[in-house]
Amino acid sequence: MSAKRRPGAGGGAPVKKSRGAGRGQLNAELDDAAARSALRDAWRSRGSCSHGEQADSSPFPHCVIRNFLRDEEFASRLQGALLRQPFHSKNTDLYNFTQVHTDMSVLFGWFRLWLSDLLDLELEPTVDVSCAKYQHTDVLLCHDDELEGRRVAFILYLVPPWQPSDGGALDLYSTDEHGQPACVVKSLIPCWNSLVFFEVSPVSFHQVSEVVAEDKCRLSLSGWFHGPSLPRPPRYIEPVLPRQKHLPRDESVLYEWVSDVYMNLEQQVRVQQEFEDSSEIRLPNFLKEEKLKEVISALQLAEIHWDRSGPPNKRCYEAADLRSVPDSVRSCWELFCSEAFFLLLSNLTGLKLHTLANDPDSEDDEEDEEQATSSAAIKKDGSTAVCVGEIRRWTRGCYTLLHDSDNREFALDLLLTLGCSGWQQDFGGFTSYVAHGEDEELLTVLPEENSLALVYRDTDTLKFVKHVNQRSSTHWQQPPRSFYDFSITYYE
Repeated sequence: MSAKRRPGAGGGAPVKKSRGAGRGQLNAELDDAAARSALRDAWRSRGSCSHGEQADSSPFPHCVIRNFLRDEEFASRLQGALLRQPFHSKNTDLYNFTQVHTDMSVLFGWFRLWLSDLLDLELEPTVDVSCAKYQHTDVLLCHDDELEGRRVAFILYLVPPWQPSDGGALDLYSTDEHGQPACVVKSLIPCWNSLVFFEVSPVSFHQVSEVVAEDKCRLSLSGWFHGPSLPRPPRYIEPVLPRQKHLPRDESVLYEWVSDVYMNLEQQVRVQQEFEDSSEIRLPNFLKEEKLKEVISALQLAEIHWDRSGPPNKRCYEAADLRSVPDSVRSCWELFCSEAFFLLLSNLTGLKLHTLANDPDSEDDEEDEEQATSSAAIKKDGSTAVCVGEIRRWTRGCYTLLHDSDNREFALDLLLTLGCSGWQQDFGGFTSYVAHGEDEELLTVLPEENSLALVYRDTDTLKFVKHVNQRSSTHWQQPPRSFYDFSITYYE
């Protein structure tokens, strides 16, 4: 799935065109010569102005037009007609809202001509418009709107009285030295009958913040005017976490940390058979209880330094600086990176993460099984298997997104979630696997306390973590309303 998603046009009858809609329905100030001249000068000089319309160039050129529709009665009728349409749910890694396609070519046709004159730019007659409803916990995460031909984006709000505390703001991002989104520097609050438009460019990163009001509907008409695209700079290739070979730890680390049931060879065979059938498995109660309690308590200590992981058009969560973690957390991390654990994973999955795993040259299966986690076997390993991962903290507002630059290799994902007792799926925070280019979900991995998830993915399978929404703060009784995971990927 590309990060450049075009929300599909939902079915449903188009809103009936109002007689006289178009230029005569729009704010008369748009025809004011002085206002247009001031706005044109400000836009072209990348300045600002407040002459009827409010224009600003920071962090990228945008403009707010109050009372966009001249007739309040017409605006109210339009709102009512839109709300009667059959909306369709739109739910991906990037967004969650409901939408319906509507024909607003008459209403926005004259506005297109007005914009063309303002921008000194030929815009195509086609107007791409849809109506969206954002309600409690709905969100549209950070993106730049760039898709071939999109030149100007616009949003017309038909909302009840709206406060900043209701959420649903149009947040505008600054960019860093690499042209990547950095942080929200301006928030435009929805306002009845106001229209926002901005230039679509490589730096027009924005989001619709999560709607937290439980009794309000953020109704809007939004879309794009099309024209020649602006030049796009070369794609920034961000540095990746380095992969590492296993740490030299013998089988004693397994017996110290891993529940006895998973050290049983017959159980390992059963797990491997199930994994080979479905390419995924959940192993509940994976860590020993006393070790589990130690790690959860340590993860909640203030001494750990958590780094915000971004950029926000790809991800937003906190990752632990391993140099700051307490000994119990470090020991748990070293467990998953140990040579002994690579061998255990081989036995649980059938993957070749250790040279002695499923050795085809062996003549004695029983002898192989006895050697499976022995110190002697581990010392002989010459495997090229590697791993990479993080210890992550998830709170409200965290997520990861699918992206064109996502690594696409055969890999084994390990996910162990901690501190998530009582977590519910409608909080978000679950890991979703999807086929490349498809919206249909292949697998959902919910946060479950001390449950180890193993998922083998091929080159056409991608994953994301769904946005953690406000319900996790208001309906989850577990303080401090955050959970943790050990997320590690292994490559043969």
